Amino acid sequence: MKEVPSVLPLLPVLITFTVVWLIIASRSRPNIRELWSIAGSGATFLVVLAMVPHVLKGEVLKFKLSDIGPGLSFSFRVDGLGLVFGLISSFLWILASFYNVGYMRSLQEHAQTRYYACFTSAILGAQGVAYAGSLLTLYLFYEIITVVTYPLVAHHQDKEAYEAGKKYLFYLMGTSKGLLLPAMVLTYLMAGSLDFSPSVYKGIIEQRGFWVVLMYWFFILGFAKAAIMPLHNWLPSAMVAPTPVSALLHAVAVVKAGVFSISRVMLSVFGIQMLSETGLGLYTAYFVSVTILLASVIALTKDDLKERLAYSTISQLSYIVLGVALLNPVGILGGIFHIVGHAFGKITLFFCAGAIYVAHHKKKISELSGLGYQMPFTFGAFAVASLSMIGVPPVGGFVSKWFLVNGSVDLKEMGLTVVLLLSALLNAGYFAPITFKAFFEGEVQGFRLREAPLWMVMPLCVTATLSVLIGLWPDVVLRLIRSVL
Repeated sequence: MKEVPSVLPLLPVLITFTVVWLIIASRSRPNIRELWSIAGSGATFLVVLAMVPHVLKGEVLKFKLSDIGPGLSFSFRVDGLGLVFGLISSFLWILASFYNVGYMRSLQEHAQTRYYACFTSAILGAQGVAYAGSLLTLYLFYEIITVVTYPLVAHHQDKEAYEAGKKYLFYLMGTSKGLLLPAMVLTYLMAGSLDFSPSVYKGIIEQRGFWVVLMYWFFILGFAKAAIMPLHNWLPSAMVAPTPVSALLHAVAVVKAGVFSISRVMLSVFGIQMLSETGLGLYTAYFVSVTILLASVIALTKDDLKERLAYSTISQLSYIVLGVALLNPVGILGGIFHIVGHAFGKITLFFCAGAIYVAHHKKKISELSGLGYQMPFTFGAFAVASLSMIGVPPVGGFVSKWFLVNGSVDLKEMGLTVVLLLSALLNAGYFAPITFKAFFEGEVQGFRLREAPLWMVMPLCVTATLSVLIGLWPDVVLRLIRSVL
């Protein structure tokens, strides 16, 4: 790949940073404040889109902001992997901005300026993580996401929200300080650099041994935003936050930053060759398989809709790590594609959960009987997104799971193949009853439409439609991902 100096990787971060302050400055003018969020999201996406032709030509865009010391730089770097995450987070921010307006206005939520500023700051962090050119840069933006999302988790400012916020910080700050920082120190001592460059990879290859294995697992567990068991409890607890925040946590920025960071470290720091020769890749695949199955089983027991979706996310995230851990082109393709497929599917599901609450104030699955006839657009979108999570064609989730199964078969790892197929059945077990209950259970309460506001219904219809489109025409995404391989 050809490295090309460019200021483009810095621009999404600068735009989102500017929008944060414009939102704060417009705190007394709600319409302007919301307009800044929508305009900023659109501008960010257009800048990210401008980088696509460069990456498709095989270029890696680089921008070095400063050198802090030998092998320590604050820099940005855009390749296929980073661009996939950057495109998804910036595009979904546009839809979330519209949805936010409908949700926050309908429920007349308090502290809306703080909410919008923190929401935008989380996107800033996600963009920084996506284009980080070094472990140091990645760590900084990873921590920014943690800090700015705490006020969102604790938004309601009651006892339950504060408890969830404390748990959120304990898990995410504790693991980043206790595991990520030591792993970065070990990396620097071994390689003499924290940049994502061949010198880091060569430095680690030369070491091998106990310290490399320890450092590797510190990285895997240190990125606790990936919600790999047993470091997952913060995610279900964070469901006390407003539903758009749940969508941000699950689809747009937070958990995706975790699995993206793990993928980046596996591919750019340790490398396919070393992980394959040491067996660390397969150990990782089997390790996250426990999360895939156990989280799905727990999801079956949850009646709270958002809580069931939370355990679904915990399970689905590990598909991404498993795919990269297979270390073959098909598996990696499936893992990275699942970043996209899961993002569209899961944000649709949370958008639907929020719409149900705004229109009918229902949170429990047991309360949804017959509601599908009053909210046909919402539950229709929910059904489509559910099919994506299960892995049914022609929805996007099928594409990623097809590659994942083929990747495991190519390696002759039948244990992983069984895990993937069994988890699909479990997914069907906890998603299908929701749609069935909405349309085919209980008395139909008339056919009068009682949908949420249009600001909320339109985004969820768009994301559901896109879930189908990426399933029908996956090559648009696959071309970007193949540039990683």
